[in-house]
Amino acid sequence: MSILNNQPPANTSINRRLCIAPMLDWTDRHCRYFHRLMTKHTVLYTEMVTTGALIHADPDRFLQYNDAEHPLALQLGGSDPVALAQCARMAEDYGYDEVNLNVGCPSDRVQNGRFGACLMADPALVAECVDKMQQQVKIPVTVKHRIGIDDQDSYEFLHNFVSTVADSGCKTFIIHARKAILSGLSPKQNREIPPLIYDRAYQVKKDFPELEIIINGGIRDFDQSQEHLTEVDGVMIGREAYQNPYLLAQADQKIYGEQTPVLSRGQVMEGIFDYTEAQLSQGAQLGWIARHILCLYQGIPGAKRFRRYISENAFKTGAGVEVLKAAAALVDDTITDAA
Repeated sequence: MSILNNQPPANTSINRRLCIAPMLDWTDRHCRYFHRLMTKHTVLYTEMVTTGALIHADPDRFLQYNDAEHPLALQLGGSDPVALAQCARMAEDYGYDEVNLNVGCPSDRVQNGRFGACLMADPALVAECVDKMQQQVKIPVTVKHRIGIDDQDSYEFLHNFVSTVADSGCKTFIIHARKAILSGLSPKQNREIPPLIYDRAYQVKKDFPELEIIINGGIRDFDQSQEHLTEVDGVMIGREAYQNPYLLAQADQKIYGEQTPVLSRGQVMEGIFDYTEAQLSQGAQLGWIARHILCLYQGIPGAKRFRRYISENAFKTGAGVEVLKAAAALVDDTITDAA
């Protein structure tokens, strides 16, 4: 039996005290289900989906998800207000709890499409996009952005951006506390080289106390999270949730105050076994699912054997759930309850 139960229905009020960042090629529906096994309340985000992909391709390919994933937000990439409004309506029709506009991605491909971080240079257009989206949906429309771009990195620039977009009715801003350098750095370098300036996000909250401010960037544990939560309304964890996913097993207790026991890694794997069997019966391939759980046993004796066994076997033709069970048997499960 799956350990997922009592999940909140779609379109409930969202508590963004903890969120998992949208990460391209990482936070697909299999990853999100895996994360949901460990935390009931954390808000999950899709990978960025462009408006063109939804309007001109098969929307179901990009929008399908498991009902257990709620609370769940769709992140959109685009700059055409009409197209974004159309896609926001799709998000609501599919039952997403939130639609988020990407104003933070610095990749060349995104810039060529005139969306992502480069949109920070045109706050009036972002405000128009948000306004058109809000006219089409009742679910929240939020914005994820940087603290600046290139040489436009003063606090005054950030303040003007937030003020302009907030005037359109946007109530929630997710601030990656680094500026984006739009030429000369890769997306990976843009996640590491520009310095984190958390005080900028803190100041936004002070200047706009009526807004919900979520901070993102370099957050690795719940001690850091609690420090940020004294200054802002929520935290968004990115790569750490993927590279050390078992961190999330304590999220409900440490961030949301739940009194329920922390799940062991073994219990999480039991949930993955059930999910995998169901997905394989619907045509999924084991490798699509298994790649997300490679780091579950991070720091536990046998973790390297676990990763190697999955990497060597999960992508073979016809591989089934027995691969995951065999991999789990290679781990010293006497201490898997340790967080």
